[in-house]
Amino acid sequence: MTATTETLSLTEATDLLHRAFAANGAPDPVALSVARALVAAEAEGQVGHGFSRLSDYVAQMQAGKVRADATPDLTRTGTAALHVDAGFGFAYPALDLGIEAGIAAARDYGTASVAISRSHHCGALSVQVDRIARAGLVGLMVANTPSAMAPWGAKTPLFGTNPIAFAAPRPDGPPLVIDLSLSNVARGKVMNAKKTGQPIPEGWALDRDGNPTTDPDAALAGSMVPIGGAKGTALALMVEVLAAGLTGARFSSEMSSFLSADGPPPGAGQFLLLLRPGDPVGFAARIEALLSQIAAMEGARLPGQRRLAALAKAQSGGLTIPRAYVDAARDMAAATS
Repeated sequence: MTATTETLSLTEATDLLHRAFAANGAPDPVALSVARALVAAEAEGQVGHGFSRLSDYVAQMQAGKVRADATPDLTRTGTAALHVDAGFGFAYPALDLGIEAGIAAARDYGTASVAISRSHHCGALSVQVDRIARAGLVGLMVANTPSAMAPWGAKTPLFGTNPIAFAAPRPDGPPLVIDLSLSNVARGKVMNAKKTGQPIPEGWALDRDGNPTTDPDAALAGSMVPIGGAKGTALALMVEVLAAGLTGARFSSEMSSFLSADGPPPGAGQFLLLLRPGDPVGFAARIEALLSQIAAMEGARLPGQRRLAALAKAQSGGLTIPRAYVDAARDMAAATS
């Protein structure tokens, strides 16, 4: 029987995706930035933001929906306020540029904001805020995505799943990282179910008529279910204001799909806030005391524990990836071999 999965080390996976993107027209620094982000997401267990994105990204590069050769442009709009124009290219090089500059500004001024416009799908936000926390800062990130979720009580999608992520440094060990979609699950999980021919659990999405569905095609044509009912869509509106209103990016309802090569560039937005603790030692000690209190409670679990377990497994044993994705990546990379 032919194996349905293949295991690659993190280095092997990054090299394979790097070559696949480079072979299809992405400049080498862009290809590497995107490859690293997808592998980091895959390693965290966020498979909807990993290898499953390769074919969609390449199709959009070839259609011109993503400008793979775009060079992100950084401007300072205030003392510690930064803006990055992604140029309708991939989000990851713009995030690399903005986070590096944001860390420097936050260290100098105590706080910094980074607004990114004319961007694209930014994958797992946890990957980005983790970088901020590992620099000793507190990080908050929001991003808007194409319409996928109706306002509470309505049937027509208006908001994206509009994720929010947060990270804070800890004195020993990896940072506290919280990453959540404002739908019950990230839409990328529905996309991954569609590609692998799997049904989705009830409670993830509604069809066009507002009825619960386990069919990923009906889910993608309908609406994602928000977390917390009306509270979830209120938070999605908040993200729209920050990620699109403040950055000048397109609102979710104005964006084309991240999943299709049809249409114009989506022009998404991302907004990041970076904060330097005034007393890093005292801050770390207080946060650690709080987290220890939670961890000591019977039945409690600190956020991000599954993510850390997935990372540890990936670092020691590699990534187990559907063979169809690996074969597709090798085919795309063949021109460089």
